[in-house]
Amino acid sequence: MTVIKINALTVPAEMGEEVARRFAARLGAVDDQKGFEGFELLQPSDERTTWLVVTRWQDDASFEAWHSSPSFAHGHRGEGGDSRPPMPIQAELWSYTVAVTSKG
Repeated sequence: MTVIKINALTVPAEMGEEVARRFAARLGAVDDQKGFEGFELLQPSDERTTWLVVTRWQDDASFEAWHSSPSFAHGHRGEGGDSRPPMPIQAELWSYTVAVTSKG
């Protein structure tokens, strides 16, 4: 059963473009992880400041394996392991399963 993990990021309005740029720079970094099914970065289109990082996984075990992997640590160390400072954002992890779907 597919599980969905959403990282809700509260981002200062002036930092939105930088958030998108940093995610774009690492696009595909998780694609080869066992059980990974997809990724989307959702940018608010209204006055909200919460961006959503949506990932889909085959199961919770696949997500947990990636979350505890060296690959995850590398990608989240100093925002990509480089010299850029961490961004002043807050994050909250939400977990969902699909209750109803349509192929419309």
